[in-house]
Amino acid sequence: MTQPKKLQSFLLTVYIAAICFLTYACVYAFRKPFTIGLYLNEPKIFGVDYKNILVIAQVIGYTISKFCGIKYISELKHNGRGWAILILLLASWIPLLLFPLIDSPWNVTMLFLNGLPLGVLWGLIFSFVEGRKSTDFIGAAMAVSFIVSSGFVKSVGKWLQIQYLIAENWIPFYTGAIFIIPIIILVYLLEKIPNPTYEERVNKSIRVPLNKSNRKRFFTQFSFGLISFIIIYMFLSLFRDIRDNFAAELWNELGYGNTASIFTSTEIPIAICVLIMIASMIYIKNNKIAFFLAQTIILCGFIICGLSTLLFLNHYISGYIWIVLVGLGLYMGYIPFNCILFDRMIASYKLKANVGYFMYLVDAFGYVASAGVIILKGTMDVNLSWTIFFSNGLVILSLVGILFSILNMIYFSKKYKTIQYE
Repeated sequence: MTQPKKLQSFLLTVYIAAICFLTYACVYAFRKPFTIGLYLNEPKIFGVDYKNILVIAQVIGYTISKFCGIKYISELKHNGRGWAILILLLASWIPLLLFPLIDSPWNVTMLFLNGLPLGVLWGLIFSFVEGRKSTDFIGAAMAVSFIVSSGFVKSVGKWLQIQYLIAENWIPFYTGAIFIIPIIILVYLLEKIPNPTYEERVNKSIRVPLNKSNRKRFFTQFSFGLISFIIIYMFLSLFRDIRDNFAAELWNELGYGNTASIFTSTEIPIAICVLIMIASMIYIKNNKIAFFLAQTIILCGFIICGLSTLLFLNHYISGYIWIVLVGLGLYMGYIPFNCILFDRMIASYKLKANVGYFMYLVDAFGYVASAGVIILKGTMDVNLSWTIFFSNGLVILSLVGILFSILNMIYFSKKYKTIQYE
């Protein structure tokens, strides 16, 4: 490739990465701002704290959406994807308008309806970029938006609350309103992204929709590996969501409750580290090596979670450092699932498939675990702080994650000797 073409290709990659990053960052404005509220003046519902009920309601809607995505995203055609994104975002924003207008506890249903359209948006956006030579970099940039945008939109919500005295119930709607125009522009630009080249389709395999029989065949073909990935991802989603949804409670217990910027300042170094780590895999041309390196990164993430938690529990590091290190470890495990793991798996085994099926398969069960533990913690009749619950659970997470990561690397290594290429 000549120098001008290399520069052109690099600039196109950066442009696409920026568009995807910003698009998914805007999606978070419709999902996360409600979590900055403490809702201390709201009565308990069936003995459960009001905020816990709100989180549970949204997670249930989001989980249902993920299960629908197994079919919807895996069978996705390319026509009309931009309109689908905008319609789904509008469908999630309307309940946020109704949320403060309806008395509690009935307004809890609005958080359920808000979560229901949001679960398939990642698959819609990622479908624009999978199967490219630069998917690792683009996917990493998009996935890093999980880290930065969650903290950023919560900081925007907190800013609205502090500067304009916006009531807690109105914060989600107004935060979403700020991002309406940007998301329309970004979706328009997303639709203009050029399709993968012929060379990219040959190297990364052609990405095709999967019907029910094809989905069943792939699951049977990789059953142990996919089940192991599901277990790993269930634990990662569970603790990532606890850290995300109950960040306000964790920071309050650790003594940082009155610092609005805390939601963003802790996530920026994590985002930079993970972005550099994942994006650098664009230089690994061998898909098999990249696939196993992605699994190694996940394994290292579990090790960081476990060691940092043990150091915190034994008072060797502060709560601030602990939250940052745990965030780094969790996202080292979480991000590869959302950008490179299945893209490289499809390419290395020469599968005629798409990332959406595999991603939504693990993601759906990941949110089942997240919802289950949040319900359990929210309804347990014990006086247990989120910090204690989170730290003790992370020790178990690390052990389980390390075990299944090692087993899976052995399984997929042996699979190369037996699989029949399509």
